[in-house]
Amino acid sequence: MRIAYFEAEQSEPRKFREIFPKEQLTILPEPLNENTVAAADDAEIVSVFVCSCVTEHVLDQMPNLKMIATRSTGFDHIDVLACNRRGIVVCNVPTYGENTVAEQAFALILALSRKIFQSYERTERMNFDRRGLTGFDLYGKTLGVVGTGNIGKHAIRIGRGFSMRVIASDVKHDARLAAELNFTYADSLEDLLSQSDVITLHVPYLPATHHLINKENVKDIKRGAILINTSRGAIVDTEALLWALEKKILSGAGLDVLEEENDTYEHIQLLSEGFPKNKDLSTILRNHILIDRDDVIITPHNAFNSVEAEQRIFDTNTENIKSFEAGKPINTVIKK
Repeated sequence: MRIAYFEAEQSEPRKFREIFPKEQLTILPEPLNENTVAAADDAEIVSVFVCSCVTEHVLDQMPNLKMIATRSTGFDHIDVLACNRRGIVVCNVPTYGENTVAEQAFALILALSRKIFQSYERTERMNFDRRGLTGFDLYGKTLGVVGTGNIGKHAIRIGRGFSMRVIASDVKHDARLAAELNFTYADSLEDLLSQSDVITLHVPYLPATHHLINKENVKDIKRGAILINTSRGAIVDTEALLWALEKKILSGAGLDVLEEENDTYEHIQLLSEGFPKNKDLSTILRNHILIDRDDVIITPHNAFNSVEAEQRIFDTNTENIKSFEAGKPINTVIKK
């Protein structure tokens, strides 16, 4: 089959060619989008990651396409409904970074709670004055975990390791899990927000989770709490987040993801090619304000990025493609 592999990291082309020596391969470091789809116009299988934007228009440029293998758990960067209509199979990597992403969440928590970056920047200037660098202990604080799936479970375990009190919010309550990990479910999301000193988000991006943290419930957040988002950017309303930071409801935020993050990271394109259609300019501008704030730490959608997790992603993606070629697709995604 003809396979197009987008967003290839440095070591991936060699490994991919070794596994598929007889296939016709096109391997590019760039994401799949309207500007790069011509390289895959005859592809039967494409493999993408989170920076690709597989819209219906992009799909229309690939008439032979039979399968999309995304090397991510989330698939909001793919028009799955359009794929369903065309009979294109979409496969994802359901699990690869449960502990990896949870560990990144706690890296952000510790960086905020102990003012790591402010301390580092100060000593880089040979200034060893500790004034203004007072942090706070995690011991005894309340950790609010939104989403108790694979990643959320690990976040709970880590939180309990710090002797934090853990409360959780999820559409489904798992009494056995709560007993095993020694946490309790909050009565509602608003209840969790009002009790938590640290809030960490671990839910998939769905219509139901769009702006889960929003202008209404951000007012319920316990004053002085910190918010961590390593899931998807649009789960948090950026305008509401900025307001909560300005009003000191939140004392800080650690974000591995942003709304409209691809266009925020590629803001030079806005100046050279004009503003892309269907994008929210106000959100992109607010993202730049967030980046400039001392009480916000932003990492570039990097929570998954460990040696071990990358290998798990690569292996599962390979199996997804092999299984599809064998007529027995696995890890398929269906959106109704």
